[in-house]
Amino acid sequence: MDGPNHFEGKSVNEHLLAARKKGSSASSECHGTEMPGHKAAAIDAAKETAVFLLAFWMILSHFSVGNSLIFTALFAISITYFFWKMGRSALLGFSRLERLHRLIEEERWEIEHNRAQEKEELTAMYAQKGLSGKLLEDVIEVLMADDQRLLQLMLTEELGLSLESFEHPIKQSFGAGIGVLIAACGTIASLYFGNFLMGIAFGAILLILAAALRAKLEKNRLLTSCVWNFSTSFLTLGILHFILKLL
Repeated sequence: MDGPNHFEGKSVNEHLLAARKKGSSASSECHGTEMPGHKAAAIDAAKETAVFLLAFWMILSHFSVGNSLIFTALFAISITYFFWKMGRSALLGFSRLERLHRLIEEERWEIEHNRAQEKEELTAMYAQKGLSGKLLEDVIEVLMADDQRLLQLMLTEELGLSLESFEHPIKQSFGAGIGVLIAACGTIASLYFGNFLMGIAFGAILLILAAALRAKLEKNRLLTSCVWNFSTSFLTLGILHFILKLL
């Protein structure tokens, strides 16, 4: 494969930008790229479960379904949703790992068959970091001497991949399962031992705690995160309430 085909008619800098976009796509999570892994899975699953169960309770109550049947249905839905979220999280995690492995093999092939172009890319990257002249040449020669180190470097520098952030899909799956269990147990218990207002109160507390935890882990603004999560969730329940009123 010659140089022009390798760069697909782009300049080196344009090729590096396209590679970064491809790496970003491979590292993207179903739970977001800022906080990958089991924590994001647990937080998202907990929020979704609480809102989903409250909405389901509203629908059944509106149609005058008996309490025993309502809680039987909530329990059954929670178990089903538990396995669905765990399976879906694991499936998306394995899909993400497959994209990563494909990119690694593509980059390994390029190193073996397009060394001149890889050297040109590496030179452009380190020139952007401020190296020049003899120092730049010496650094490039050292890096090009070890294929395994070069592969690691190109994955990090060219594609922007952080291999340490790729958690095992099963770990992410357990995170999602724990999130569903916490939300389901709390929501059903608050509805069973209290009433709908207590269920709403539990849901509000859960949403605020989940939003606050995510904001802390992602270093985002706490108030903004809490307000958006709270307002979006209860706007959804409010719309459902008015739809039921119109039926």
